[in-house]
Amino acid sequence: MFELEKDTSVAACGAAATTTGADVPPGLWATIRQAVSGSQVHYDYTQGSIGRAIFLLSVPMVLEMVMESLFAVADVFYVAKLGADAVATVGLTESLLTLIYTVAMGLGIGATATVARRVGEGDREGAAHAAVQAVTLGVIVAALIGGAGVLLAPRLLLLMGASPGVVENGANYTRVMLGGNVAIMMLFLINAIFRGAGDAAIAMRVLWLANLINIVLAPCFIFGFGPFPELGVTGAAVATTIGRGTGALYAFSKLLRPGARVSLAGRRPRLDVRLMLRLVRLSAAGAFQVFIGMASWIGLVRIISSFGSDALAGYTIGIRVIIFALLPTWGMSNAAATMVGQALGAGKPERAERAVWIAGFYSMCFLGLVGVLFVIFAGQIVKLFTADPSVLGYGADCLRVVACGFLFYGYGMVLTQSFNGAGDTWTPTLINLFVFWLWEIPLAYLLAITFGFGPHGVFLAITISFSTLAVVSALLFRKGNWKRQVI
Repeated sequence: MFELEKDTSVAACGAAATTTGADVPPGLWATIRQAVSGSQVHYDYTQGSIGRAIFLLSVPMVLEMVMESLFAVADVFYVAKLGADAVATVGLTESLLTLIYTVAMGLGIGATATVARRVGEGDREGAAHAAVQAVTLGVIVAALIGGAGVLLAPRLLLLMGASPGVVENGANYTRVMLGGNVAIMMLFLINAIFRGAGDAAIAMRVLWLANLINIVLAPCFIFGFGPFPELGVTGAAVATTIGRGTGALYAFSKLLRPGARVSLAGRRPRLDVRLMLRLVRLSAAGAFQVFIGMASWIGLVRIISSFGSDALAGYTIGIRVIIFALLPTWGMSNAAATMVGQALGAGKPERAERAVWIAGFYSMCFLGLVGVLFVIFAGQIVKLFTADPSVLGYGADCLRVVACGFLFYGYGMVLTQSFNGAGDTWTPTLINLFVFWLWEIPLAYLLAITFGFGPHGVFLAITISFSTLAVVSALLFRKGNWKRQVI
């Protein structure tokens, strides 16, 4: 199953013992068990079998992203019982949250790249110091965004095209989600630190904990089961925030664990302005990159909302199911980014490149299979969330059309994230700018409104733009400029 590439060099990684690919028990299931258990904490990803290293990293990352996607699916499953306005509230608020995701993912890109490079160099002290600065930045930014979100929630919903009914019933949902964004920020950021260090199993467990709490509490707060108050759609936000907050606290406690690849145990927190500015520079490009992609979703929602709540609800359900499929691929992409960062830190750019192509192939096979299932069973899948025939039609159409591009998405997502792992955040930023703002949004407007395709035109634009991103990313990746990035 795995290729064995033995490397006679042994990279130092602190005082702890490391293992190479040749030391890992052979076989797929043994590797999966090792990945999920987290027993590869001292595994050296800069040598040995690339295939096994990708599996050790990607299995917990994929499971982590599956659990992250359950946040979206679980909330919509319960909220859909409250009607189209409630689902529309979730969809509009999620679009606003993209700004928070943008900042969190941007900081995460900088943290992952820096920590991975330091770990590849064998500099644990430098990795831990970078982690402290990244977490501090995240807390400051989250506090500023949370205050503004609580005050401006109704106006933000109106700005997004919400109907008066959606604003009246959904403003508190939006307040809770935006006000509690520090939980989102810390989950993204601390897990990014763990991924960069190669401690992917910890990030997986954090998301498992957060999601299990959310799945249990969501129906209780939404429908008022037992001693819980009946909060309606606001209850979904309360449950999600409690789940994420608990997960974030658990994640932070793991940073204080002695003996880990990145450990803050015994360290006195201090601000390093120079390093913080370097992280800001690296993360700012990453955040702008994510913002371009996320803002395109806001533009698409704005176009969809012009066709009414049914179309918006169908789109929201369809996209949530698609996110469920795509987020595991983000796990594979994050594994590739970690491999790239650590391999470059160890002075092995060829190993980094090979890891990306192998991870991209695995990702393409997975998403291709999922895409076929979505095309065939789109109607049945959307029926799990709604019985409204109008909403069902829009949701199934979204699922079928977007799934047709899944083969391209598999490679494209891995390639763009690999640039980030190398610290080359500007290349994917420019790709996103071209593909999403100069191509996807104008194409969606043209197809949906000018040519009269309606929401179907928006779904076509999504498929075409993501396929374009994969092709452009592959061409630029082959040029190899990312191998010469200095962090």
